[in-house]
Amino acid sequence: MAGSFLRVQRSMFLKRPRLIAAVLGAAAVFQCLSYWPGIMTWDAITQYDQASQGYFEDWHPPLMAWLWRRLIAIKAGPAPMFLLQLGLYWAGYGLIIANAWKRRQPVAVAGVALCALMPFPLALMGSVLKDCLMEGFLLMGVGLLVWIRPERDWPMRIAAILFLLLGSLLRFNAFLAVLPLLVALMPLRWRRTAPRLVAILAGWLVVVLALSPIANRLIGAEKSHVELSLVIFDLAGITEHSGTEMFPPLGLSDPVGTNRRCYNPQMWDSYAAWASRPCPITFDRVKAAVERDHASPYSLLLSAILAHPLAYAEHRLAHFNINTRFLVLNEVQGPVPDRATENIWGFTVARGPGLKLINTLTGVSIHTPLGWPIFWIALAGGLLAICPCLSSRALVGPIAASAFLYGAGYLVFSVSSELRYHLWTITGTAIATAFVAADLASGSLVPRSRLLIAATPAILVFGLCSASRLAGIL
Repeated sequence: MAGSFLRVQRSMFLKRPRLIAAVLGAAAVFQCLSYWPGIMTWDAITQYDQASQGYFEDWHPPLMAWLWRRLIAIKAGPAPMFLLQLGLYWAGYGLIIANAWKRRQPVAVAGVALCALMPFPLALMGSVLKDCLMEGFLLMGVGLLVWIRPERDWPMRIAAILFLLLGSLLRFNAFLAVLPLLVALMPLRWRRTAPRLVAILAGWLVVVLALSPIANRLIGAEKSHVELSLVIFDLAGITEHSGTEMFPPLGLSDPVGTNRRCYNPQMWDSYAAWASRPCPITFDRVKAAVERDHASPYSLLLSAILAHPLAYAEHRLAHFNINTRFLVLNEVQGPVPDRATENIWGFTVARGPGLKLINTLTGVSIHTPLGWPIFWIALAGGLLAICPCLSSRALVGPIAASAFLYGAGYLVFSVSSELRYHLWTITGTAIATAFVAADLASGSLVPRSRLLIAATPAILVFGLCSASRLAGIL
């Protein structure tokens, strides 16, 4: 009886693709109108200024400013870039959902549709940001990946690779997100053995890491030495936890004490030019000292880590804890912007009921596992444990690995704690979870021991996060 009912429900659900398309289309239009023409934050204003002038530097991804300059020829302002972001976002989801419908997986159709409607991604995509453009490119890559047949569809395979490579140019740590997906796009016979798999992985790693400097050079982007932000933050953390100065000579009488007044494990901003309370240890001062001594910033950092590995670990774990909203008492900062930063062009958004509704739902959701990146990282890691038992393992594996590596990478590659950095981790894990749920619903046999192993990290993290927040209330 129950099986017959489920078959009827499944049949009815799969016969309504137009209804699903209509719901998602309405959501896309509602989102677009709610945030039109796109919220311009400080980062976007800086990039738009470069795009307007045709001058590029590499503090923010030059590719985005270069692309924006081409879009300005169509229409000035944030609207073209905003529409590009949303177009990629919804087109990527559309491809994934259409494939699930074609394969007659109603649970996957419903699950992925719910992923697209999660409050935080919906709200954040209302802002013009490199994280949002990267999200769009990666979703398009995954959307094409799900349609590719083994050993066939090379035009589609090449298109997916191009989308992923474009996404890799939008964040310095994006290589962690795209590598598993790029490997999955290679024909199975190319990666059937361990040596072949390692060779493909190493080859793509070289390509992705080399692509950014090559692209920046072709665009003509001026070097801003943005990599110093990570070096300064880590040197500051090691100095704080070791009690030993790790910076190059800066001419300060008490560098350890000065750093103690400036250091904040949440972010590096107190050392930046835009700090509200300037620190004597500034980006420009450290940069001048490094250039004066003809030192390599990375060599300087490596020496400090080797000298005080425990201090480095303390610093990184403290930051990762805040960054991923793990054992914290209160939320770190607002999850999404709700207005444009003041700018000379007067670009703004009307803070209408749509924007307020989506942002309010986002504000509620961040107090749940939906807004805890550490939960999504733990869930993605757990999904990898049951991949071999799933019929959709060819999709779940690379998507979950992409989300996990990108999120876990912030243990090392991070200087701030904005929730937007985890947009892809949340999205990728949610999509992978939808396919796992579909496989389990369709009868994939997964041993209970594997299910327990897969669920344990997320359950443990949920318990610890909840206890930490309850302690803050009490």
